[in-house]
Amino acid sequence: MSDVTKIEWTDHTFNPWWGCSRISPACRFCYADRDARRYGHDLWRRNGQRRMLTDRNWARPLKWNRDAERAGTPEKVFCASMADVFEDHPDLEEPRKRLWDLIESTPSLRWQLLTKRPGNVAGMVPWGSDWPAWVWLGVSAENQRWAETRIPVLMSLPARTKFISAEPLLGPIDLQAAHAGGHRGDRPCPPMADWLITGGESGGRARPMELDWVRGLLAQCLEPGATPRPFVKQLGTVLGRELGAGPKGGDMGRWPADLRVREFPAAVTEEGDRS
Repeated sequence: MSDVTKIEWTDHTFNPWWGCSRISPACRFCYADRDARRYGHDLWRRNGQRRMLTDRNWARPLKWNRDAERAGTPEKVFCASMADVFEDHPDLEEPRKRLWDLIESTPSLRWQLLTKRPGNVAGMVPWGSDWPAWVWLGVSAENQRWAETRIPVLMSLPARTKFISAEPLLGPIDLQAAHAGGHRGDRPCPPMADWLITGGESGGRARPMELDWVRGLLAQCLEPGATPRPFVKQLGTVLGRELGAGPKGGDMGRWPADLRVREFPAAVTEEGDRS
């Protein structure tokens, strides 16, 4: 299996298993389902099977951790691009325990756990209020409704670094209102996430993203106070075609200059420090 990822905001992808079930509009044209079917796997049914991967695959993060430790530079790991770690599925209880053990043993990695099911997180992680500092927790938020549903739950959890993935972005998002659960203006500005990834949808049936939606999010990231650091990943297939920016809209050289923004969250604590 290749050790190269094309995802611009991470260094590695690690999949402990494949498969999930659709839960919101962002899932409609799921790339992971499409890719799995190319290999003959039907894994995106609520009560269907999940594909477990090999011990050799599970050993890869251990190597990445050794390499990062020797280099003195943490490496980011997106887990899982072909699943949702926090899906409530009977096949996943034991593999998830194995994943927590792996994460705890690899403090030179920055584990990026991205979910559409933040309500399941507290009951599934073993760390209570004392999470490893090298675990980043994120939620997908494709429009205002799902931003207001998921982001407040994310912010209630004790992960040190919290992020939002607004990809595929299917509508404008008011971040302050989303963090406040839809109640902008009638209470102090709530604590904000550390990082915001945004991007358009790719694929033959991709829905369009509007440039003003992205610009609106970037403007909010520049507002006074603690705001997310922005990372524009891609503009999606529709805008990519219009701008000549490639099949996923990923050629930054063809983007409007104001959208060429790729920042990462500030470093948290030193490796291994849980204080």
